[in-house]
Amino acid sequence: MLIDGRFAAVLTFHDVAREESGGFIRHLAPRHGLERVMIVSGDREAEVRRLADAVAIRDARGAVSPEEKLAIVRAETARAKTLFVGDGINDAPALMAATVGIAFGQHSDITSEAARVVIVDSSLAAVDELLHVAARLRRIALQSAIGGMAASVAGMGIAAAGLLTPVAGAMAQELIDVVAVLNALRAARPPRVLTDFD
Repeated sequence: MLIDGRFAAVLTFHDVAREESGGFIRHLAPRHGLERVMIVSGDREAEVRRLADAVAIRDARGAVSPEEKLAIVRAETARAKTLFVGDGINDAPALMAATVGIAFGQHSDITSEAARVVIVDSSLAAVDELLHVAARLRRIALQSAIGGMAASVAGMGIAAAGLLTPVAGAMAQELIDVVAVLNALRAARPPRVLTDFD
């Protein structure tokens, strides 16, 4: 900053962690089973470390190039399923390499195209909603698929033993199908809990 043509001060600006960040990070492991959380950023190392400390993230890497970010995500994805959240054009390759890439906002068509999910309002609450909805849909799909197949196999066994006539077997199969479809329709109802972090 200059005052009367003389150097007077240095203005520094810091990224500030979102108010809800700490609670969101803390609840990921117990509620959603995420074993490890990392910050991988192109920002200065000191800034990234400061943000990581503010939200209790141990693994923080700053001054990372897009190529290095991609290599990190690929290496982590080779070890386990990964969820990558990014908001810049430089994040596009990493978003594609992760098991699930989530783009924050609509700052770039490239980022939006690279991600599997785009969250328009850029809130961590929206990410939590996504995790809850996805887990519920998966649970309902597995119930319908596995439950329907198990009931059908049991019905075939009963029919093979001669305890079920062909007509009764066909009616039983229809009933199993109807129950599986009705269970799947539960997915249309929104879950009771969409966010559960402080």
